[in-house]
Amino acid sequence: MPTWTDLQPFFVSGLALGGVYALSGVGLVVLYRATGVVYLAFGAVGALGALIAYSMIKAGAPGWVGWLACVATAAAVTLGYGLVFGPALARRDPLVKAVATLGLTLILFGAMDLLWTTGGGQSRAITLPADNSGFTIGQVQVNWTQVIGLGAGVVIAAGTACFLRYTKLGTAMRAIANDREITATLGVPVRRVEAAAWLGCGILAGVAGLLLADLVALDATTLTFLVISSLSAALIARLRSVALTFAAALLVGLVHDLLTPVQALSNYRDMTPFALAAMALLVTSRHRVMSAGEG
Repeated sequence: MPTWTDLQPFFVSGLALGGVYALSGVGLVVLYRATGVVYLAFGAVGALGALIAYSMIKAGAPGWVGWLACVATAAAVTLGYGLVFGPALARRDPLVKAVATLGLTLILFGAMDLLWTTGGGQSRAITLPADNSGFTIGQVQVNWTQVIGLGAGVVIAAGTACFLRYTKLGTAMRAIANDREITATLGVPVRRVEAAAWLGCGILAGVAGLLLADLVALDATTLTFLVISSLSAALIARLRSVALTFAAALLVGLVHDLLTPVQALSNYRDMTPFALAAMALLVTSRHRVMSAGEG
């Protein structure tokens, strides 16, 4: 078994990864609460933006221009999808909504595979800060991207919770989640509110794509399917609680990375999101059954 000294670097990387999963999971939760759509294309949209940013930076554009292009691309694709298909999906069952966004995932993944095929072992990378050397805590090296990843997760989670609770738009999103038809009859511009939710989710997808491209790898497949980890955190929170989504995301990131130095379990670390989500859903279901039995 590895010692605590061996685990420390993975503890730091797990927190950073969990922070990015948290901001991604919050985006998924907000969109689901406003529209009822589980946005399975979240990772693919972020990957597309990150690859566009990489191409622009490689062509000589300043780094910040590429970063803005990443976020703008993810926001535009998500908002465009929501404006075109959102109204048609509003009254469909959850399975149809999920499959529809899965179709967008496959389209984007195919486009990325066609346009950014890696040849000759060439690797791609995005470094967010110009100087990513970071600092040392004890014997652990912490880079600035890891700090940004965790910090962004904390800020987005706290900011979103306040937004949903204290702003008119946030209140409207919560009302739509409870009953779309009644909210519309009260004069709330449902289409406008849903468009804001799609746009916000797209912006978070672009930010997550940038951070994960630096923290993990700039690879279309890797970034596309990392949405599973974010989705597992949202599922643990039953696609409702922002605070629980944040806590679950940190847990997923930590468990995933802390298993890396454990030789007997490292090959199974990618199962972490599935295992944690399954256990949480089983516990929740058992509690609900017991509560119903007692009633």
